[in-house]
Amino acid sequence: MRIRYSTEQDGKPVKKAIVYTQDEHGIRSAAVDPKAVYIVECLQSFGYETYIVGGAVRDLILGKSPKDFDIVSAASPGRIKKLFHQARIIGQRFRLVHVRLGSQIFEVSTFRSLKDGLTSNTFGTIEEDVLRRDFTLNALFYDPLKQLVVDYVGGIPDIRKKRIRPIIPLATIFSDDPVRMIRALKYAAATGFTLPLSLKWKIKRQAPLLAGISPSRLTEELFKIIRSSSAAQIVEKLLSCGVYEFLQPQASHLMKEQAAFRIRYLESLTRISYEGFKGAPGEGLAALIRDYLEGITQWDGESLDQYKHAFMAARRFILPINPPRAALDQAVRLIFKAHGITIKKVRFSEWEKRSFPAALHPGNAPLPQGDPPSQRPRRQVQKRESPAE
Repeated sequence: MRIRYSTEQDGKPVKKAIVYTQDEHGIRSAAVDPKAVYIVECLQSFGYETYIVGGAVRDLILGKSPKDFDIVSAASPGRIKKLFHQARIIGQRFRLVHVRLGSQIFEVSTFRSLKDGLTSNTFGTIEEDVLRRDFTLNALFYDPLKQLVVDYVGGIPDIRKKRIRPIIPLATIFSDDPVRMIRALKYAAATGFTLPLSLKWKIKRQAPLLAGISPSRLTEELFKIIRSSSAAQIVEKLLSCGVYEFLQPQASHLMKEQAAFRIRYLESLTRISYEGFKGAPGEGLAALIRDYLEGITQWDGESLDQYKHAFMAARRFILPINPPRAALDQAVRLIFKAHGITIKKVRFSEWEKRSFPAALHPGNAPLPQGDPPSQRPRRQVQKRESPAE
């Protein structure tokens, strides 16, 4: 174990981080994606401090295989783009770089500053960047070349004690970004780690803040959940803390009213965890709508009319999330195919707007009678940028 120091203004050294060697952190280099290592090596060769960061490091320490390898660097987005042939800068406020290597895309971000507080979108140092991250288990920096893990916030001891501890003060962590509530529960379900009672209480109390989050961000978070290997467990955690009703209000309402629907819904999510994905976005989405469509669709009659009815009902059912139309189309087709019905390719045109104009405007969609106030149409708010995870 090594100590990383920094020098204060008076010239005195101050302890900043603990650096763990391979024998101490236990990450197997063979488990690290070689393409992620290549990106780190390239940036370091030009003198830029660069690490694999976040959930990938957590999973590697736990002996799991990460789905994504995010990278953070001292290099600016413009410099990163110049160093890689297939790279593009994304984001309007805080820019990130997507580097494509073969069929894979790696997200490379620049250290962020605390200059203007936690909502700052300026570049900074690793010491500032770590304090912007949500929970200690996701705030570890791994150098795959030297095989070192840099820990500024006690993340490795927390992983060993199987606890989820916030970095940002509890008074502001969810008011700054309510989506962190979803992430906290997701991490708890995926790892089996314990949420402190104070954190769980805060989530239950501040869950209504999610009503102001844009549909696009909610859609992104829900897709991450259904693509995970613990989708059913995560949804159960979200339900227990009153959070899922802000992602899927109608499904939450039905699960409260009908125990049988709840069982079927969670079983559908469990099946996708076991079956895995073939890369088609509609596969996971089908699990969210299958049990609802099974209850309202007649599997006979004219197939195209039944498909149109099912598609529009599914679009309404999953509000406020607003997935790509092609993904929802594929999800509905998969369910029809399971009933032996093959739907020919449909040209989406005016029939969609005429049949169900509210489907295109989530805030205007009707809700089942008796839904709780949290399911009422949401007011429009300014979209927030999602902080690095």
